[in-house]
Amino acid sequence: MEKVKQPSVAGTFYTTDAADLKKQIDTFKENSKNQYTVSARAVIVPHAGLVYSGRLAFEGISMLDKNIENVFIFAPAHRAGFEGLALSSFDGWNTSFGDIEINQGINKELEEKFEAKFYDAALEKEHAIEIQIPLIQQLFENVKIIPVLIGMEKPETIEKIIETYYPDTRNGFIISSDLSHFLKDEQAKKLDSITAQMIEAGNIANFSPRQACGMTGILGLTRFANQKNYSLIRIDMTNSSSVSGDKTSVVGYGCWFLYEGEKNHFLKEHYSDLIKQLCRLSIKSRLEKFNEKINYPQVLDEAGACFVTLETNGQLRGCIGSIIAHKTLIEDLLTNAQHAAFSDPRFKPLTKEEFEKTDIAVSVLSEPKPLAFNGEEDLLEKIVPFKDGIIIKDGNHQAVYLPSVWEQLPDKKEFLNSLKIKAGLPPEHFSKTFQAFRFETVYIK
Repeated sequence: MEKVKQPSVAGTFYTTDAADLKKQIDTFKENSKNQYTVSARAVIVPHAGLVYSGRLAFEGISMLDKNIENVFIFAPAHRAGFEGLALSSFDGWNTSFGDIEINQGINKELEEKFEAKFYDAALEKEHAIEIQIPLIQQLFENVKIIPVLIGMEKPETIEKIIETYYPDTRNGFIISSDLSHFLKDEQAKKLDSITAQMIEAGNIANFSPRQACGMTGILGLTRFANQKNYSLIRIDMTNSSSVSGDKTSVVGYGCWFLYEGEKNHFLKEHYSDLIKQLCRLSIKSRLEKFNEKINYPQVLDEAGACFVTLETNGQLRGCIGSIIAHKTLIEDLLTNAQHAAFSDPRFKPLTKEEFEKTDIAVSVLSEPKPLAFNGEEDLLEKIVPFKDGIIIKDGNHQAVYLPSVWEQLPDKKEFLNSLKIKAGLPPEHFSKTFQAFRFETVYIK
């Protein structure tokens, strides 16, 4: 490499001693939670000094597919003001671990297709890109990086770049961003929790710059995920007080990976047994009056709604659930399992003897979406049997049927009429204020 950029934050954000740096990263590996066995091609990771957020960044970057040959690093500009995107003209970037090559071929494409500019001065003292590079060097062999510093730019541009280069499986993407800045610990946790929910739900319309310094990159990746019906799955969250002990002014850190599918399908594929085990333990803890702690992945700390259904000898024995996600999925699972066992008004509380013969099924719900329709016939046309769960509302009347009800009521008209009766309405009822919502479930039995 003829022209190599020298490190800007070695000695401050990470040590200049290669042996000590390797020991530090090895410690991150030893302390890694290793929650997930999947790999990804895009992650959101923090960019504080390694002592503060290095473990979290390591967990995120270590989830990137090991066959990746090019790593895009999108980071916000902290020390320079400019419009658009800034690229590096250097052939390589040096850290305590030596040099890593910059892919100038892709850089030139970014210049031509996305009006990115070569602006070395903007990257000269920037930490948000460089802090990721030693982790990349330890986790990958023979990769090139594409450092992209984001100035005044729209998230749509980042989305378009990811959309352009994602089809090539040799490309991976790091969105470098911290979360809230310099709030008290309690305030920071509240705001970071809101930020996490917005990212995980893909509901980013009211996202504010105060929520994340790398907002543009986060929104770009989230928009891409929404467009492809992919999901951003939580890896972990923390803040600087976990290291410093200072809760008066903290910086928030969060980490997510991109899953190529819906979150609920990810849960079913990888955690069906765990979800059933958690429900069973929740019921057992009430019956036998004990508490057993069980480790679970951070994805269950995301907001979620579920129904828990109990059956004994093939007969319904209790079913309680939530239509709208109003708490974490882990909380909803544990609460609904106990309510299905002990608080379903149709049944007496479950006994120990019955529990041994009881099967547990869980339906994890997607977010309900309103159905637009002109009259009852139009509504019936839009309902998809055996797929849609349906919620109806009219005034104070409301009822819900899970998609599993189609097995008993396969006719659309009968399905809707029965749902009206459940809501306390006559089957022939319809009005201008009648509302309907559709949702889907992932069924775990």
